[in-house]
Amino acid sequence: MNKSLVTNVSAGLIIAAGYYAPAYQRQLQSIGFFALSGALTNWLAVHMLFEKVPLLYGSGVIPNRFEEFKGGIKQLIMDEFFTDENVDKFFKGQQDSTAARINVQPLIAAVDLDKMYDRLVELMMNSTLGNVLSVMKASHVFEPLRPAFKKKMEILLTDTARSPRFLAALEDNILPSHVSREVLDKIEEIVDQRLDELTPDMVKEIIQRMIRDHLGWLVVWGGVFGGVIGLAMSFFV
Repeated sequence: MNKSLVTNVSAGLIIAAGYYAPAYQRQLQSIGFFALSGALTNWLAVHMLFEKVPLLYGSGVIPNRFEEFKGGIKQLIMDEFFTDENVDKFFKGQQDSTAARINVQPLIAAVDLDKMYDRLVELMMNSTLGNVLSVMKASHVFEPLRPAFKKKMEILLTDTARSPRFLAALEDNILPSHVSREVLDKIEEIVDQRLDELTPDMVKEIIQRMIRDHLGWLVVWGGVFGGVIGLAMSFFV
């Protein structure tokens, strides 16, 4: 339903009724003319927002301020949605979920515990204690300890990999803080490219779709208040 058309037609019918009604002709005419004046004035104001009207300065404000509206759309997108804080929160959530999904067992299984144990024995044999062990021909006493050493090291590595400190360090390296800034720059570049594709008519249509129905009520209330004023004036004229 076209609110503007209904309001203007209703005002016109009230004016006509003022000429043919058996009573209250002056009041009906005053209500009709004031209502029509208010409705038409507001309709013209709404129309002038979107269209240029010859000889009427300031009409076509939306097409004339095309670049400003594009800037406003970009600012709304970047400042309200893709803020540094929002993007950081998003990546922080990704970090948490990424770290939580990591299975540390394959990492630990890739560690050569036998080589680590051999290195430990070598260090001990090259120490002052090693000289005593060499004299005693006792280096072979370490071999039975190999399974117990490997089991203890596996537990230690597992606990370390699951510790908050290790996970925090892992998160910092999985998604460095500078990534969010790079993502914001990329988003801004995409927004700029999309806005560059807009024409004044496209911006006008976007804004019309958002607010035209609501602006129609300006015409309705212009007619209503005009009619009320007309009724009041009919008692003084």
